[in-house]
Amino acid sequence: MTETDGRKTIPIARPWIGEEEIEAVSRVLRSGWITQGPEVAKLEQEFALAIGADHACAVSNCTTALHLALLALEVGPGDEVITVSHSFIATANTVRMCGATPIFVDVEPATFNIDPERFEEALTDRTKAILCVHQMGMPCDLGAILRFSRRHSLGVIEDAACAIGSEVQVEERWERIGKPHGDLACFSFHPRKVVTAGEGGMITSSSGKLDDEIRLLRHQGMSISDAVRHESASVLVESYPVLGYNYRLTDIQAAVARVQLGRLPEIVEQRRRLGALYAAGLDRVPEVRAPHEADWARSNWQSYCVRLAGDLKQERVMQFLLDRGISTRRGIMCAHREDPYRSPPPRHTLTESERAQDRCILLPLYQEMSEGEIERVVDALAEAVGHSR
Repeated sequence: MTETDGRKTIPIARPWIGEEEIEAVSRVLRSGWITQGPEVAKLEQEFALAIGADHACAVSNCTTALHLALLALEVGPGDEVITVSHSFIATANTVRMCGATPIFVDVEPATFNIDPERFEEALTDRTKAILCVHQMGMPCDLGAILRFSRRHSLGVIEDAACAIGSEVQVEERWERIGKPHGDLACFSFHPRKVVTAGEGGMITSSSGKLDDEIRLLRHQGMSISDAVRHESASVLVESYPVLGYNYRLTDIQAAVARVQLGRLPEIVEQRRRLGALYAAGLDRVPEVRAPHEADWARSNWQSYCVRLAGDLKQERVMQFLLDRGISTRRGIMCAHREDPYRSPPPRHTLTESERAQDRCILLPLYQEMSEGEIERVVDALAEAVGHSR
């Protein structure tokens, strides 16, 4: 870790890994079974229980999770999927990977999530599904999304890459994202996520049929899993009834994820405490707007995204903070501004999406971040305001 004026650099994120994860990896390595096997099966059971889902299927990352979820809903060539440009490019890419077309709609300025008010203008007779993103852990307006999808018989996939542990209020109770509330929800175990395994993903559903289809597709279309074949007392010969993929998670990764998942309540509680400290500190910096959390939503604060006043220059603020040993990232990207999606241009205006990318920055947030480090970031941000117009 580098030093700045005698102080350690504050990174944008840092995975929280301890001796328990290291021992879990050692245990799996000593077992001799390191590919998809018993640890993956246990992780799936524990994840479903933690989230409140009927089914959970582990895969190699959230991109492959989204791909399989779209295929399970039979999204293919000629179909259109309503989604956002304002997301990591993998969201749009997976739609293209199916041969379908992503139809970008704008986001809500308060939450940076998909705006259900824009669905009607995007709807055509080719629309097959809605792919909504719980951006940076902030839950989407699932009620409005589901009302529209049911009215038009559309599938709903939740890109919950950042949303492990986030919650929405349903009637009088709180439920975790990924129940799922749509047809399928897809999660990530990337190092910047709330629960990490280095890489990895999970797909949850309430449909046994969809879960069976995804399990078949993730392992080259193989009719019998490795675990069943190796544990059988008789010879089993697999078949390959469908075209599949190698989207498996390893037992090494699953072992790490199981340890992390066991600490999920502690992790979310700490991140929400850090988010509250940021919000309190930013009250004295009116030129920087803290993220908005609806009454019916509880974010896990996977990332802490702030919006700069219109006369502040994003890059100047980021450079000012970096010069003082504080790492940041620009606002979430817009896929339609990247070469693969420039032509044809989006059908609909994406003003808020572009504004969010240009005016927002992500501040450091990680499990072991201290109150003093939060104060240091806020103090530097307040100072940056006067130097970045």
